[in-house]
Amino acid sequence: MLLQVILEGLGLGALLFLVCAVGIRKGAVGMVHLYSPEVQERCITLGLTTHEKIKRNSLLFKAVCIPGYIAYVLVCVYGINGAKGFVQGFWQLLVILSVMNLMDRLLVDSYWVGHTNAWTIPGTEDLKPYITAKDKQKKWLFGTVGMAVIAAALATMMTVQ
Repeated sequence: MLLQVILEGLGLGALLFLVCAVGIRKGAVGMVHLYSPEVQERCITLGLTTHEKIKRNSLLFKAVCIPGYIAYVLVCVYGINGAKGFVQGFWQLLVILSVMNLMDRLLVDSYWVGHTNAWTIPGTEDLKPYITAKDKQKKWLFGTVGMAVIAAALATMMTVQ
């Protein structure tokens, strides 16, 4: 079962990669809502986007991704794996979310954003690294504590009669 849950986490990570790839398909400015306010303001100053487009893309990202990711993990854990009760649901949710979080931190943030030009927005190169050490600390903290909280909340929601 553990291997299956890890594979489901890899599937969620693949969905994350797909969302990112679609988001930057016409250039990284399409995902500028994930960048720091300084990068966003530079993009607006350069005429690459507007406040309205950033807000719209951010809301669309949240409206599609958050429910999509939640639906994916709930279908995997409770629909496919048949978890019963809080403990079974919680550990499976936590593993799936943690695998996706590791993929996000290591493969997306550290490698894809940090070591390739795919996420570079022309005219903002002087603002690199886009993900600072302080940002990484926050993301690791949220990724560990936050995923546990999300897993607990979802497991509780699914076991309340």
